[in-house]
Amino acid sequence: MSWQAYVDSSLVATGHIDKAAIISVAGDSVWATSSGFTVQPAEMKNLVAILTASGDAIDKAHADGVHVAGERYVVTRIEDRSVYGRQGRTGIVVVKTKQAVIVGHYAENQVVGNATQTVEALADYLIKVGY
Repeated sequence: MSWQAYVDSSLVATGHIDKAAIISVAGDSVWATSSGFTVQPAEMKNLVAILTASGDAIDKAHADGVHVAGERYVVTRIEDRSVYGRQGRTGIVVVKTKQAVIVGHYAENQVVGNATQTVEALADYLIKVGY
């Protein structure tokens, strides 16, 4: 399956995510994305820094939030491989696999728990198949 198919079929088509992107774990390239959902290079680097606990990235994320596709999100939780953020009633779920970072966005009419489970399940699958 292509990376774009993962975004389209495994994330957006579920109805739990309205837009998504898959980027490299190095934070230097976008592998697939929903139309109009552009994760900028600096945003990718920052997400990777948070997920790899580089420097003071986690403290900065809690203090300043994170930016994805030009929007600022308040960080609600950071775990070993995941970052969760909110902006009003919308939000993001970011999960790191061995080789990729999945960024899922949910709209205000979508359930946070379902969005989280959808992104985490794709991450589990990719890890299982070596990505």
